[in-house]
Amino acid sequence: MNEKERLYDLLYVEDEREVRRNYVDYLERFFQNVYEAEDALQGMKLYKSKKPSILIIDINLPGKSGIDFLKEIRKTDHTTKAIMLTANSDVETLLHATELKLTKYLVKPVSRSDLREAIVLAEEEILNYSILSNKIIKMKDSFSWDNENKKLLYHNEERGLTKKETELLTLLFSNTKKIFSTSDIIFELWYDIEESKNDSLKTLIKTLRKKLPKGSIKNIFGVGYKLEI
Repeated sequence: MNEKERLYDLLYVEDEREVRRNYVDYLERFFQNVYEAEDALQGMKLYKSKKPSILIIDINLPGKSGIDFLKEIRKTDHTTKAIMLTANSDVETLLHATELKLTKYLVKPVSRSDLREAIVLAEEEILNYSILSNKIIKMKDSFSWDNENKKLLYHNEERGLTKKETELLTLLFSNTKKIFSTSDIIFELWYDIEESKNDSLKTLIKTLRKKLPKGSIKNIFGVGYKLEI
């Protein structure tokens, strides 16, 4: 991370002004656009208007906490990368917030080198999950995927999906050329790597296949799953 004006925009949400300004000044050496917010309300406004690729969020924000702020984002967005800053006492709480899908959590005080490594990791994840820019992605048999609103359509009418079905399709559509390993899918959907989740994933895929054109989810033996559109 040593060149100016990196490809991705970044939003830093931190209520302590001096801490925030210190890191924003540092990050501006590498990113063209670094946005800053002092609380969740201001952060949400910037998130919606600027669409940053990477979020850095302090867990202890005034009003709505950093966890609740990111939970709100995760209702519709599972691809923006998030780094959470936390105190030692917050770690257990953070580990139970499975829907956050964090790239990394860092225990405060955070060194610049640790922050830099976390951002590099977030950038690598973005490169591995190349997001399709098409708003509507055509599938077989008059099906389509609304990539902006994360909805499955049949003859332009919405087909009902469960939360996990939506999360799985969002992940598979993030890179239709990629074979997603079983472990990666489980971690992305449940933020867990327990053996029992293999059966949960198989059941999820079985029910989702019934709602899609035949052959849409391809099983790559011994590797994982791939979307065929």
